[in-house]
Amino acid sequence: MSGDTTSRTGVKLLIATVVIVLMPLLVLGFGFEDHLGDYFAQTVEPTTFAAATIAVLAVDVFLPVPSSLVNTLAGSRLGIVGGTVVAWLGMNLGAIIAFTLAKFLGRPLVQRLTRADDVARLEQLAEQRGVGLLIATRALPVLAEATVLLVGSLGVTWRAFLPPVLLANLGLSLAYAVFGHYAMQHGLLSTALVASIALPLLATYLARRWWR
Repeated sequence: MSGDTTSRTGVKLLIATVVIVLMPLLVLGFGFEDHLGDYFAQTVEPTTFAAATIAVLAVDVFLPVPSSLVNTLAGSRLGIVGGTVVAWLGMNLGAIIAFTLAKFLGRPLVQRLTRADDVARLEQLAEQRGVGLLIATRALPVLAEATVLLVGSLGVTWRAFLPPVLLANLGLSLAYAVFGHYAMQHGLLSTALVASIALPLLATYLARRWWR
């Protein structure tokens, strides 16, 4: 796939994602935050919501799960401390599962679950930055998962893998929990959900353009 084609695809994906998330606003109006907040408060028990959040984040590498959206919702429903803990556990579990599978299944798994051009460039960056690349890509959709799979397939040790991932996931979990909590408190949850998807996708698009 050429660079121009990749860029156009990234822009289309970003636009499509924002439009999809904005649809409830267009249909229900900007009072949608209240409907969404009432739904979570009245129909979903905190324990059930927490368990579902951890499960969804744990399979992030296999499914197109917008973890930034999930983490923002966790903060809005469970508060700053609860949202941080749940998101951190789920993200760590997902990273550990992906890393373990990559260590056992190697390159075929990486090639199956990630784009070839992403893998090629991430491999070059891994040679330059080492496991620091894990921290640099943690907030970037698709690239975060691709990096975990790549370093697992390259034989990186658990001792080198876990500390940067646990630390980066903690920072991200806290940031999204604070974001979701205060958005909920100020009636801006739907706006926060749009931002939680659009901004990481935009960052991923810009990262791909920069490293080309």
